[in-house]
Amino acid sequence: MSDVITARDLRRTYHVGDSTINALDGVSFSIKPGEMTAILGSSGSGKSTLMHILGCLDRFDAGEYLLDGVNVATLGEDELARIRNVKIGFVFQTFNLLPRTSALENVELPLLYAGRRQARERAAEMLRLVGLESRMDHEPSQLSGGQRQRVAVARALIGDPALLLADEPTGNLDTKTTDEILGLFRTLHETGRTIVVVTHEPEVAAVCARRIVLRDGRVIEDSGSP
Repeated sequence: MSDVITARDLRRTYHVGDSTINALDGVSFSIKPGEMTAILGSSGSGKSTLMHILGCLDRFDAGEYLLDGVNVATLGEDELARIRNVKIGFVFQTFNLLPRTSALENVELPLLYAGRRQARERAAEMLRLVGLESRMDHEPSQLSGGQRQRVAVARALIGDPALLLADEPTGNLDTKTTDEILGLFRTLHETGRTIVVVTHEPEVAAVCARRIVLRDGRVIEDSGSP
């Protein structure tokens, strides 16, 4: 079975005025199916740039990135959009739920966009999985922060993606709710999900079996490296 993520010597440079910023300066690692990995770094470390590249939301300047065996650099914009919808489930800090739309309708959206059948039934199944069977008809404004993030997780899982990519998933949550969401991630990991959590918080990274630490666009620590 191939790795879910293979990153080789990834480089990304930004030009700001007369300055050149090496946001990624030769990042290499691989992630196997079923791993739960934290990408940890402070502001300016390159973790957000790396997250956007792993999520096929941004291009890299040099190197190689294989997502579930697919060479991302060879894909056009339409193919990248399809990869994002099929291969990756996103969980964002700000939840990104549609207002005045029920939890059930929010969760089924990725399948509707993909033209897949039985979206409603699958959405209900995912909401039951994250413990929100009694909140399916509630709109985001009627849910707590933790419940909204659970809806976001259910939406991310609905297409059975190869990778669950969470960007600061507890950034807007209190301590108790953070523990609940991290517990949910651990449960999902135990079922075999491949999860990458991008965070600046060591406490959040600590729940992951593996930590990849970035500083100044480089990997300075990888607890899973041989």
